Amino acid sequence: MAGHVWREMVVHCTAEQPYEACGLLSGRCGRAETIWKMENADRSPFSFSMKEEQIRKAFLQMEQRGERLVAIYHSHPAAPAYPSPHDIEHAYYPEAAYLVLSLAGQQPVLGCFRIHGRQVTPLRCILY
Repeated sequence: MAGHVWREMVVHCTAEQPYEACGLLSGRCGRAETIWKMENADRSPFSFSMKEEQIRKAFLQMEQRGERLVAIYHSHPAAPAYPSPHDIEHAYYPEAAYLVLSLAGQQPVLGCFRIHGRQVTPLRCILY
């Protein structure tokens, strides 16, 4: 993940507190180079959902830039950096990494996962 993407993601998630923030990351060769901040349609501190129209628009712009979906991110304002049962149930993109940014402590903590079916596999996220 590009350093500027990490910084923008933290700012976005912090600004949306006490609600969960959410968005998409895109890039080339599996590298997250672009952040797409989305509106949390749930407006909830415990769940998130994205509007289908926003997702379609972001995917079209990704394609125009020659990028692909790399990751889906959201925050946990007061919970650990691990997917909740709701997150796992609504993980519809098995090819994407799922990033959970916990804001429960003094410093943000990032968890990175592959979710396929109900199987959650930790991944390593590298900042560059």
